[in-house]
Amino acid sequence: MKHVALGLALFLVVLGTSACAEEQETISRAQYEAWMDELSNWGRWGDDDQLGTLNLITPPVRSQAARLVRDGEVVSLALDLNTTQDALNSNPFRHELSLATFSGHQVAGDDYGVSYHGFAHSHMDGLPHFIHDGKMYNGVSVDELKPDGARRLGIHNAFRGVFTRGVLVDMPAFKGIDYLEPGYAITVEDLEAWEQANDIRIGSGDALLVRTGRWERLRQGGQWNFLEQAAGLHVSVAAWLKERDVAIIGSDGVNDAMPSAVEGLANPLHELVLVALGMCLLDNLDLDPLAATVADKGRVTFLLTGAPLRVVGGTGSPMNPLAVF
Repeated sequence: MKHVALGLALFLVVLGTSACAEEQETISRAQYEAWMDELSNWGRWGDDDQLGTLNLITPPVRSQAARLVRDGEVVSLALDLNTTQDALNSNPFRHELSLATFSGHQVAGDDYGVSYHGFAHSHMDGLPHFIHDGKMYNGVSVDELKPDGARRLGIHNAFRGVFTRGVLVDMPAFKGIDYLEPGYAITVEDLEAWEQANDIRIGSGDALLVRTGRWERLRQGGQWNFLEQAAGLHVSVAAWLKERDVAIIGSDGVNDAMPSAVEGLANPLHELVLVALGMCLLDNLDLDPLAATVADKGRVTFLLTGAPLRVVGGTGSPMNPLAVF
């Protein structure tokens, strides 16, 4: 596996408020296909497994994570559901409130609707979300996807949710800047330099949350073409995630750096971790309040909890992850 040298990664730190986006180390389609095989978790937890790396969140892992709660402070990592249509939110959240009379009572109710995948809503990507050469995680055929839901791998299998140690890698804070420039690709060297500086090792069962400063960049510079340029993880980080046995990843973006390092693929990390590793992702989180809490407490680890909706056969779900200190 090719890595950008640490010296080059450190060179990307510049004076000012942002880290410059630099041309990524490109990955050939042949190398990408090889990683699909080399990093595969297919069969690791049995031929019928439908959880993937969520299996790494074992009872002992949950017990250890619960011990991280000291003062009970809770931080939500979700954005308010976005009802405004724009270039990044082609499917705004729909909410209609109704009033009715029922058995002598006046009651209010709601009708909700959202197509949550994409770039605007905080959500969890489930294992049926991406397909590679007609297969999903554990070799499940794309033919298992039906209009009324996935026959296998549906998000309802993750009903226990996430209850594990969360680790916030606040990359802009680490680099002494406000945000990473759109297009910046975070490498293994970046992550391991952060680990060394914080005297911590990301390990089995962890939830890795990576802040790029997306929302601070939006506040300072306004909206930009996020679909063409977004800070995130270089696709080569997938091998490191497998080596460390990370259970789930999340970001204030969509986890992938865009443009990607693999020609013809917009989100190669998504496809690689969902299909090969069997790893769910948390997209479009609001990590700024969490970053402020981490800085205030001097703690980069916490209990991370949250669960998807129990939609049988769903490809994912809106989600409100909670960090508990």
